[in-house]
Amino acid sequence: MKQEPLIYPVRLNRYLAHKGLATRRGADELIEKKLVTINGTVAKLGDKINEKDVVIVAPSVLASISKQYRYIAYHKPCGVSTDVQPGSQSISSELPALRGLFPLGRLDKASHGLIILTNDGRLTERLLHPSHHHEKEYLVRVDKPITDSFIRHLEHGILIEGYKTKQAKARRSGETIFYITIVEGKKHQIRRMCTAEGYQVKDLNRVRVMNIKLGTLKEGAYRSIEKDELSTFLKNIGL
Repeated sequence: MKQEPLIYPVRLNRYLAHKGLATRRGADELIEKKLVTINGTVAKLGDKINEKDVVIVAPSVLASISKQYRYIAYHKPCGVSTDVQPGSQSISSELPALRGLFPLGRLDKASHGLIILTNDGRLTERLLHPSHHHEKEYLVRVDKPITDSFIRHLEHGILIEGYKTKQAKARRSGETIFYITIVEGKKHQIRRMCTAEGYQVKDLNRVRVMNIKLGTLKEGAYRSIEKDELSTFLKNIGL
């Protein structure tokens, strides 16, 4: 379900719930315990805030919340599904140590690259809804030499089955290799964009989601997302 934007002034408990820091009732409990300030003043039940007000929740509360969640960067190999499919390998079957975490979005079975795994349900709509325009970057190899017009078409949008893709960023990396950054995630979008231009994708590797980079992570390996990398990610996603 899409989260409705806040309309200011807004009750403090609703604001805290919108930020994923507590339920409204839980937010009231934080306020009653004097664990929330507004512009340096201890908040009271029923307080409302404006958009430019500075709301601070006690560090002890934030630390407790962060311990509840896990954020993992995983290099999904080709042949592994992001969802559970009968008779095929899936992330949950390949990584039993990470059961209880779910993938944010999909990466088709024939592709490989970065998948973010988490148990933080607050992220799903904030990351995946197309209205948020969060960047995802891919390294793609196709079956024949890339032309300037192909790169331009990728950037300006390509008509696929009656839908024109949003503007993207694209750049050559080799004779048949290019990087592309998109802000939407239609099913098999990049493969379909290439097909529409007469190219076939030979390899598709997702190398970045927002500020989270695949880097040198080997296929099948994973690492924790933490510290400044996690702080930046959560801030950019609105948490």
